[in-house]
Amino acid sequence: PEDLQKVTRKIDEFGRGFFSGEEGAVLFEELGFYYVGPIDGHDMDNLIPILQNLRDSPNQKPVLLHVKTEKGYGYPPALKASDKMHGVGVFDVPTGVQRKPKGLPPTYTSIFANTLCSLARQDSTVVGITAAMPGGTGLDAFGKFFPKRTFDVGIAEQHAVTFAAGM
Repeated sequence: PEDLQKVTRKIDEFGRGFFSGEEGAVLFEELGFYYVGPIDGHDMDNLIPILQNLRDSPNQKPVLLHVKTEKGYGYPPALKASDKMHGVGVFDVPTGVQRKPKGLPPTYTSIFANTLCSLARQDSTVVGITAAMPGGTGLDAFGKFFPKRTFDVGIAEQHAVTFAAGM
């Protein structure tokens, strides 16, 4: 899986380079879009006027606004936990530790993880494929027991589907 992850990172890097800057503008404009970007999504002083200009523009084309952000920007606990804090309940702001009430029924994620592990113990062809969300999907638990049968394709759900089809 490590060699495969290196290849998928290179493909992702190539794709990002291809669709950003002037090359991206040409591609999307040829498809009929009015392309704007890439824009720093954390620079509100720049982003808000761009959004207002797009809203008030007489342009009749569909707009593709390319905004780049970093998950957890400015909040150290989120930056340290790349696969956590996408959708959270109550948590301690200074530490980022979630407050989970006791005595709740099992989560869908834990049921899925336990079922997948059970199936994988019975069938050696069962694999787990995730798109950069092993914790949110339960594949982190699967990966502990079956590391050679766990694949993380990065933030590329469409690649996860074609990767699975190729298996």
